[in-house]
Amino acid sequence: MGKKVIMIIEDDPAISEMLNFNLTKEGYDVVLASDADEAVKMIEEKEVDFFIVDIMLPGSMDGFDFIRTVKSNEKFKNAPVLILSAKDDPADKVAGLELGSDDYVTKPFNVRELIARIKSIFRRQQQAMQIKEEGPKKIIAKDLEIDTERYEVLIRGNPVELTPLEFELLTFLAKNEGKVFSRDVLLDKLWGYDYFGDTRTVDVHIRRLRTKIEEDPSNPKYIITVRGKGYKFRDPGKEKLDY
Repeated sequence: MGKKVIMIIEDDPAISEMLNFNLTKEGYDVVLASDADEAVKMIEEKEVDFFIVDIMLPGSMDGFDFIRTVKSNEKFKNAPVLILSAKDDPADKVAGLELGSDDYVTKPFNVRELIARIKSIFRRQQQAMQIKEEGPKKIIAKDLEIDTERYEVLIRGNPVELTPLEFELLTFLAKNEGKVFSRDVLLDKLWGYDYFGDTRTVDVHIRRLRTKIEEDPSNPKYIITVRGKGYKFRDPGKEKLDY
């Protein structure tokens, strides 16, 4: 297997070069773009496994626009995205996660922590694509079917497009049906490192997952919120819902 390719979209040359040096030393191939317009042109010809994206960029597109473009591209829709930005407003963090980014790191940052996060995201992606852990290969809960060997999710027989993180989150909860997990525990289990952001990261991903598998996301039947505790998976075909 060849080296993983990481594209950095960052207009600050000092940050780009520092990341280029450190990521290359870690064994990654690095591609640099100073703005989103340049990056869009480059990915037409390049294979990229991971994107590091600044939000505030010169040109016609900002970082959010670039993420929308990447996530709508069949070639890159499952490629992890890490936002690296000086904007530390919680609304920006939520917006980035809502667009499908995997992590959000604010400047200034510790490069070793950033690399640890990148490795964790790659590791999580690999685990999601090759789930071989103990437990059933198929999980069926009423109209929902999860096939952990084929990496497929069906609702009423129709395929559902999930990101690797969404698939792993759903599979983890479903394999532990009925057990309540706090947001902190889910961060630890699925993000795989000491997350320094807030636990709304989990809420955002749960909300995205619900929009894809629930008939009525505002009245979920599969992923249940336990107030003050966290989330659990429930098979609506097995028991009455007790709201």
